[in-house]
Amino acid sequence: MIPRLYDATAGQVLVDGVDVKEYSLRNLREGVGMVLQKNVLFSGTIEENLRWGQEEASGEEIREAARHAQADGFVTGFTDGYDTDMGQGGVNVSGGQKQRLCIARALLKRPKILILDDSTSAVDTATEARIRECFQAELKDTTKIIIAQRIGSVEGADKILVLDDGRIIGQGTHEELLKDCEAYQEIYYSQRDREERGRPHE
Repeated sequence: MIPRLYDATAGQVLVDGVDVKEYSLRNLREGVGMVLQKNVLFSGTIEENLRWGQEEASGEEIREAARHAQADGFVTGFTDGYDTDMGQGGVNVSGGQKQRLCIARALLKRPKILILDDSTSAVDTATEARIRECFQAELKDTTKIIIAQRIGSVEGADKILVLDDGRIIGQGTHEELLKDCEAYQEIYYSQRDREERGRPHE
């Protein structure tokens, strides 16, 4: 509803205190970047796909965005590097690699609002942590909206909303929710226990 792919049927969606319907669609959508769980990559090279985020980007800017998104390592591992042909829909890369390329594309756009919808679900937690650090450093002035099932993806957020069946059942910082929101506590400790069980014994 922020980039007006759908319009709100009740209430208002405000950006900087202004109803999104009052912005031109072009200006609104130029200011919003989206990275979804399942993203679209086009046939063409990796560089051509990334340049879709910023057509005028230099080769170095493209590689820098890929480094921040933890994508440069696997891209340079391909024989043709950034000239590697993606195939239709990005069939030549894994789900996690595809997500990282789409994050790099969003970083190149430098949007005012960045919406991340389960966009690191296919990457490991260590890689995700490095990507989050990059968001903090490279997109300081960008409002980031993160939708995730993994608490580690959102625990550093200024404000977390806990949803259950479309209703907000808790809101606050990570520390506040650990004190006051039973559902958040259950999810957090359940995920932490799973991670600990998955770690190799010393």
